[in-house]
Amino acid sequence: MRILLVNVPHPAIGSRIPDDHLPPLGLLSIGGPLIDDGHVVRLLDAEFGPMPIRDLVAAVVAWEPDAVLFGHSGSTSGHPVIRDVARRVSLALPGVAIVYGGVFPTYHWREILADEPWVTAIVRGEGEETARRLMAALSVDAPLGSIPGIAYRGEAGPCATRPAPVIADLDAYRVGWELIDHAHYSYWGRLRAVVVQFSRGCPHLCSYCGQRGFWTRWRHRDPVRFAREIARLHREHGVKVFNFADENPTVSKKAWRLFLETLIAEEVDVILVGSTRADDIVRDADILPLYKRAGWQRFLLGLENTDEKTLEMVRKGGATASDREAIRLLRENGILSMATWVVGFEEETDRDLWRGLRQLLSYDPDQVQLLYVTPHRWTPFFRQAAERRVIQTDRRRWDYKHQVLATRHMPPWRTLLWVKLIEAILQGRPKALRRTFLHPDPGLRHAMRWYAQMGRRVWPYEIVNFVLRRRIAGGPTVSSFWGLPQDAEEESMVPARHATSPARRDVVPGLPVDL
Repeated sequence: MRILLVNVPHPAIGSRIPDDHLPPLGLLSIGGPLIDDGHVVRLLDAEFGPMPIRDLVAAVVAWEPDAVLFGHSGSTSGHPVIRDVARRVSLALPGVAIVYGGVFPTYHWREILADEPWVTAIVRGEGEETARRLMAALSVDAPLGSIPGIAYRGEAGPCATRPAPVIADLDAYRVGWELIDHAHYSYWGRLRAVVVQFSRGCPHLCSYCGQRGFWTRWRHRDPVRFAREIARLHREHGVKVFNFADENPTVSKKAWRLFLETLIAEEVDVILVGSTRADDIVRDADILPLYKRAGWQRFLLGLENTDEKTLEMVRKGGATASDREAIRLLRENGILSMATWVVGFEEETDRDLWRGLRQLLSYDPDQVQLLYVTPHRWTPFFRQAAERRVIQTDRRRWDYKHQVLATRHMPPWRTLLWVKLIEAILQGRPKALRRTFLHPDPGLRHAMRWYAQMGRRVWPYEIVNFVLRRRIAGGPTVSSFWGLPQDAEEESMVPARHATSPARRDVVPGLPVDL
């Protein structure tokens, strides 16, 4: 089959503001196995430009694919764009198979199949093996009901097959790096870059996380093979920066240490950036020098909040003491810390945000990123937010960088002022400016300046967009806007030992959307 992987232009601030663009790892991960199965596969990345929708559709039609596969890491806010492009493609190519994968369609398959007749099938959960089986079936027009991990339109309407088993061996499927020209992708200030993934999932139970249940359980790649792949990409393609897509790559200290030691032995000059938990940094205090020698320049630490009651409510499982200690340890070992902090919890007051600012100052992170609380229907946190009022009904804005929920004690404009004030103080205080422009490590100085430069563009952009974008006072509740809670379906796949349970039915008829 001729299979076209399409990465649509995403409306999120993180996609539109930076000059750098990273390759779509999810689509490349699907592409590798499909190429190995003998399909003719091409990637069309419309993020560059970004490509106008009309031109994107024309490019799809010109290639004359048998199947078009859509997916996006920014799943919820990217869906309206994917919907528009897929509709136009179906009108221009009536016989083409349109397949949609990612976090959002995994859980919203009922609505998508009911409202979007052009969608042939949805891949639910991890896609490498499921996409292979689905393309094999579509190539011979075989029935889809026996393929685990998909949703499609059956005789009685939308239905889903049994969940696919999690992929136990992540090294069994290769990334299709040949689908991209590495010279086109950069990060960290025009340095050649890719996105990689050492592990999938997270063992922690944070109630707001939209990714944990998607991956079902934590697994990691072979540490030695993974380190050698990074070294090969650097030597053969000149890749300098490796941005880890993992939610929590450092869960296993043993596996993580082996990866670091293998990469150090490869003697490649690379930059590694990613996210992890503050607890793991504190746990790894004795091997943080290995982090630095391997190439780590920055860790994003999901602090989420500085209020212990709020952290307990969202089941963060960490402590403010470990947050502060992790930042100190990273600085001691020459690694930058970026603290993410979430605002918009319903009971927040001016006093809470003032106290949070003071605590963030005491943490003294190198960089800070403020986000707005954004509930997803398949997470436990959705139940806590179900009766809150939605103030932003444009789903393209549900990207964590726009206020979407009303708070009880503050109007949206004051929440925005607090966010901008906290960012300005944290990034503009003399200590932060000194690190940004006078840091003794030239690599870290470059990183700090790059982030500051991007921040100077994002900061006014968010203010202008707040003024221009329409918000609704007294809007619908979260549950009436999205549907009732879906946390019973949070785990999108099943462990392999349960995959062939005789009690599990092959096809699950589509339930009403509000169940």
